[in-house]
Amino acid sequence: MAESELDPRRGMLEGLLQPWHQAVEDPGEAQEGVLARLLKGYAATRYGKEHGGSQIEAVEDYRRAFPVATYKDYEPLLERVMEGEVDLLLNEEPVGWAITRGTTGEEKFIPMTPTDIMMRASAGRAMMNYVAESGRYDLFQGVNLNLNYPSVVGTVRAGDREVEYGYSSGIYVKHVSAQTPIRSVPSQEEIDALGGGKSGQAWEARFELAYERCRDEDVTLVGGVAPTALRFARYLRRQHGLYPKDVWQPRIATLGSVPGINTRYSSAIRALYGPAVVREIYGTTEGIFGQQRDEKRAWVPNYDLFFFEVKVDPSPLGLPGRLGVGRADGTVKMLHEMRPGEMGSLVVSTPTLPRYEIGDLILALRSPYFRCIGRDRWWTPLHYAWHEFMTLNLGRL
Repeated sequence: MAESELDPRRGMLEGLLQPWHQAVEDPGEAQEGVLARLLKGYAATRYGKEHGGSQIEAVEDYRRAFPVATYKDYEPLLERVMEGEVDLLLNEEPVGWAITRGTTGEEKFIPMTPTDIMMRASAGRAMMNYVAESGRYDLFQGVNLNLNYPSVVGTVRAGDREVEYGYSSGIYVKHVSAQTPIRSVPSQEEIDALGGGKSGQAWEARFELAYERCRDEDVTLVGGVAPTALRFARYLRRQHGLYPKDVWQPRIATLGSVPGINTRYSSAIRALYGPAVVREIYGTTEGIFGQQRDEKRAWVPNYDLFFFEVKVDPSPLGLPGRLGVGRADGTVKMLHEMRPGEMGSLVVSTPTLPRYEIGDLILALRSPYFRCIGRDRWWTPLHYAWHEFMTLNLGRL
C-alpha cells in the first residue's frame, strides 16, 4: 500500500502541492498554460480587448500586444474601476480593495477578486510542504497566531459610492481561513472589530487580543509579516514579562513582506519564539508569488499561478547605471530563464494586472531558487552585498 494511502492527510497535501512541484519541474510548459488562462480573463475586459487579448497565442505576441506597465501607468485605470467601471480591468466584481502599508513609498490601491483571493491560498504551501516532508501532522491540531493587519481600515469616496479598503493579508484571512487546514486565532472578524487604526495604541489592542485569545491555545504556526511578529514579541515582554517561547512552542513560522527573512530575521524569530522552522513567503499587495520549499534559504516561484517575466539589467553586477523602475532599457526574459547571479526587475501578470512591473529587484540563485533583495533602486545590490557580508551569509543558499 502506498504511503499516501496510509494517511489520508498526506494524500490531501500531495494533491494540493502537486501543481506547484510539477510546474517547478517544467516551468516553460507551466507558464504557457498560465498565460493561456490569464488571456481568457483579459479578453473579457475592455483593457484586454483593446490589446487584442483574444487573438494572442504565443509569449512573443503577448509582449508585442501588452506593454509593461507600472502602478503609475495603471493608477488612472484603477481609479475608474473603483468608481464603478469594473469591466475596464476586471472580469469579476472585487471582494475588497487592498492598500499597501507604504513600504514602497507610495500607497497603492489594488482590487482583490474571488479568483485572486483563492490564488493567495498558495501562501500555505510553505507550511503544507513542511508537514508533508516532516510528517508533523500535529501542526494541524493547533492554531495559527493571527497577527495580520485589519481587512478594513477605512473608506474612500468613489463617485457616488463609499468603497471599503484594508490590507491584503486581512482580506485574505477573512475570506478563506475557514478553508485552510489550520484555524487562525483570533479570527479576522475579531481583529476588524477593533478598528483600522495604525497608532501604537491600536496595535497594542490587537496584540492584547491575540495574547488573550491564544494564551490557552497550542500555537503551532506563526504566519504573517516578519516585523509585526517581532513587534508582538516585544509587546508581550514589555506588557506581560513573557516571550512567546514562554507561552507557546510553534513548529513553524511562515513570514514575509520584507527581504532577508532567512538571513536577517530568522535568528531573532527563533530567539523570541523558540526553535521553530522558518519559511519565507514572497508576497506583496498584488499577490503571493512564491514561498520557501525546503531548507534552502530562498523562495520558489508559483509558476502554476502567475506569469513571470523579468527586466534584466545589461550592465555588470547591477551596480550604478542599472535600470531603475519604469525605464525602458534592459532585456525582458522569462523569470525561469535567468542565470544564477543575474538580477532584474520583476514583471508579473496577475488575474487583474497584465505585465505589471511591481518594482522589486529579484536575484536568481541556483534553479529554482530566487530572492527578492529589495526595491528596484541602483543601491539595492550594494545594500544586499553589505548585509550578506555582515551576516556571513555570502550568497549561500
